[in-house]
Amino acid sequence: MRISDALLLSLAGFLVVFIALIALIALIKAITAVFGRRESAPAAAVLPVPAVTVMETVPAAGASGELELYEVDDYNAALVMAVVADSLKVPLNTLRFKSIRLIEEED
Repeated sequence: MRISDALLLSLAGFLVVFIALIALIALIKAITAVFGRRESAPAAAVLPVPAVTVMETVPAAGASGELELYEVDDYNAALVMAVVADSLKVPLNTLRFKSIRLIEEED
């Protein structure tokens, strides 16, 4: 295929796309003219928001105290806890982790 044929074919493709877009615009305008514009929903009444009370934090059911992390971020600690619970086939909230420490391998 010569370059002139390729350019003519791509021009025809662009022409088809633009004709389809113009047809869609005309269809949308015709539908809008027939059915009219929908009015926007009325604004919702603004209700007063009650004051927020501060509650003390209570650990979740089954939580067991504090966890010390040594050179481990929260994401990796959560992964370790999930893997241990899964390998033991017990729910995570039945386990108690006191600390998680990174142990680096020596070469």
